[in-house]
Amino acid sequence: MSLDIRRERRGFSWRINRLGLVAVLLALLGGCATPNGPQPSLQRPDEVRANIVRLLPSGTRDAQGWAIDIYAAFSALRIDPDDSNLCASLAVIAQESSFHADPAVPGLAGIARAEIDRRAGDLHIPKLAVRAALHIKSPDGRRYDERIAAVRSEGELSRIYEDVIGSVPLGKRLFADANPVRTGGPMQVSVAFSEAFAGEHSYPYPVDGSIRHEVFTRRGGLCFGIAHLLAYPAHYEKLLYRFADFNAGRYASRNAAFQDAVSRASGIPLVLDGDLIRHGRVDKASQIGATELAVRSLAASLDLSNAQIRRDLEKGDRSEFEDTRTWRGVFALAERTEGHPLARALIPRIRLESPKITRKLTTQWFATRVDQRYQACMEKTVGSARSAG
Repeated sequence: MSLDIRRERRGFSWRINRLGLVAVLLALLGGCATPNGPQPSLQRPDEVRANIVRLLPSGTRDAQGWAIDIYAAFSALRIDPDDSNLCASLAVIAQESSFHADPAVPGLAGIARAEIDRRAGDLHIPKLAVRAALHIKSPDGRRYDERIAAVRSEGELSRIYEDVIGSVPLGKRLFADANPVRTGGPMQVSVAFSEAFAGEHSYPYPVDGSIRHEVFTRRGGLCFGIAHLLAYPAHYEKLLYRFADFNAGRYASRNAAFQDAVSRASGIPLVLDGDLIRHGRVDKASQIGATELAVRSLAASLDLSNAQIRRDLEKGDRSEFEDTRTWRGVFALAERTEGHPLARALIPRIRLESPKITRKLTTQWFATRVDQRYQACMEKTVGSARSAG
């Protein structure tokens, strides 16, 4: 199952033998399975890989290679490769890259050059100096402006930026050692997330120079992308909300529902974007975010101090937030006000902005599109089951 289920069992006074106890414990453990916990599959690896090949879109190039790397990611992450989890992952891959390890981005050369010119303008660097810097030969023998003009993918562009930062005097000033390519690979996963995840978990492959480089490979992009999608506990009734989280950040859908409850309880309109606090040191009231200020307006009703509210909201990127007094108290107040239960997950209302995006797109659009692909994939599993029957 892709959804986490909490189950409480109290008052057990059974008298059972040792064998019965083992059976009960196994049943309990099975009922508490979560996407990020140990999930031994009952299928053999070759059976899972064959199933992945069946579920891939027809005409996928190197289907066997994709199946090998997808299965390896599930195995390394200890996530059950059941049909639902597989279809969820395949849906994101199809949406983000159409099954290309380092997908081409239309007009990327122009986007890259515009970004360099924008940064130079912000720093008041003359255009003549920028042109001179890009006329320098890069480590591969071509000039930087030649490489940028020919760039097709984010992986290629990331390497160019690395070389610019490392070998062009103006590079460090332009980019301050921060590579502006932030996502990549077949699932367009965040480089920052991947680096953080690799710092806390074992990565199953030899690293090609850096985790950033691994993101732009099929194996690495799949491993980190599937981790971002499935390797965290979330009590969602629909995978739709995981798809929204993949786009907006982990727990963004849950947090958007919390913001809705805060708004209903306080009467203060809020943007339901899933961001609960402004991170970093907060020294002045003007530096406190809108959601935190709205929750503080309920402090007396919640019987909580501003400091306690802050500590609870800082757990907004973790599952424990749902166990805090702030979470429970806000929903209790809001539901008394509304007179009915409120949703614990809502699609964040976020407009997607990127130099790569030329249309008006939102997190709602992304999650819906991925969910449509997921449903189509699950239809394949139904068809396979009928054929097997």
